[in-house]
Amino acid sequence: MGKERLSLWYDQEGDFLEVIWQVREGYFTETADDRVMVKIDKDGDLLGFHILGISTIKGKALELPLSPVSRIDSAS
Repeated sequence: MGKERLSLWYDQEGDFLEVIWQVREGYFTETADDRVMVKIDKDGDLLGFHILGISTIKGKALELPLSPVSRIDSAS
């Protein structure tokens, strides 16, 4: 079994939590929940996510929408 690593970063002042399980090049994109963004690579593989306003969910279960939202560029 390989060594699996999970990167967690919490910024109390910014009220922000980031979880990354695949450390490689990618970008963040929106989900259906305005507080949650996912990090995906060029092939669309999920690398991690971040949550803004994490303190607002204290004491509650959170179900995360980890599917990227498709955006149509109206300028094209």
